[in-house]
Amino acid sequence: MACEELTRLTGNGNGECGQGDCPNLYRTGRGSFVVQGDVFNGFIPPEGEGLVEIPESVLREAFNALGW
Repeated sequence: MACEELTRLTGNGNGECGQGDCPNLYRTGRGSFVVQGDVFNGFIPPEGEGLVEIPESVLREAFNALGW
């Protein structure tokens, strides 16, 4: 999926990271979500899956963007 097909819900410049490479949440055209964050190595996920760690503030910002 190309980045152009994603709607960025976080990183609007109000948070601690602004527009840089930091934790973010995106919504796809299918209504699912893509998470950008630090790789989490707490356990090994199933093949084809990955784990990232994002701060609570990123989820709160995304919920706000969605009106939840």
